[in-house]
Amino acid sequence: MDVRIFKTKDELGAEAASAGADKIRKSLAERSEVCIVMASAASQFEVVEALARHSEVEWGRVTLFHLDEYIGIGADHPASFSRFLRERFIERLSCPLKGFHAIGGENDPHKECARVGGLLAEEDPVVAFIGIGENGHIAFNDPPADFVTRDPYLVVELDEMCRQQQVGEGWFPELEAVPTHAISMSVQQILKAERIICSVPDERKADAVWKTVGGEVNPEVPATILQNHGDCTLYLDEPAASMIQR
Repeated sequence: MDVRIFKTKDELGAEAASAGADKIRKSLAERSEVCIVMASAASQFEVVEALARHSEVEWGRVTLFHLDEYIGIGADHPASFSRFLRERFIERLSCPLKGFHAIGGENDPHKECARVGGLLAEEDPVVAFIGIGENGHIAFNDPPADFVTRDPYLVVELDEMCRQQQVGEGWFPELEAVPTHAISMSVQQILKAERIICSVPDERKADAVWKTVGGEVNPEVPATILQNHGDCTLYLDEPAASMIQR
């Protein structure tokens, strides 16, 4: 796992997007179409904005899956992750994507896991754009994360620290409004991506970053599993990297 540190979020986002776009372009030179995976979170604002500006990428040959979605909210809810990707990424591209397989938060969650998981099982993602939560989660795999299951998606219960982060970032007005469960891409499915671009800004993530980089692989810090991936880079701003730099 490589670590790169930048002075600003904009620099972080530009470099992370460039690395992802480069992998997509090279993959499209070798095959007719590709699949990518993308997170939807405040940590990804600058990344998705910068990636959408890469008009040289033939987006019409790219299919997008997203990491997770709250159970019980619709696609037009302000906190919906599929809405995040539509408004902040898909609608800003120079041409339409080949496909976008949105997770339906209002559908039966177990049937939805099977549906979107079946679609993803037919793909080999070339890039996963992800972040790390304040509790060390990747996607919504809160600690202790399931490092074993091979199911592409699963139903998970969100811990209080994770739910409080959603309030702190402004997605919900209070803790009681945050759903208690979500559909999440599994840890093993995330690790199937050929390249993982993990973007983590802000000082509030510094402890999780330090544990991810400096600790042993441990389900109690789910992001430590990224140490086992052969092509994973952490893109950090200086506040997020502050405990490493000490």
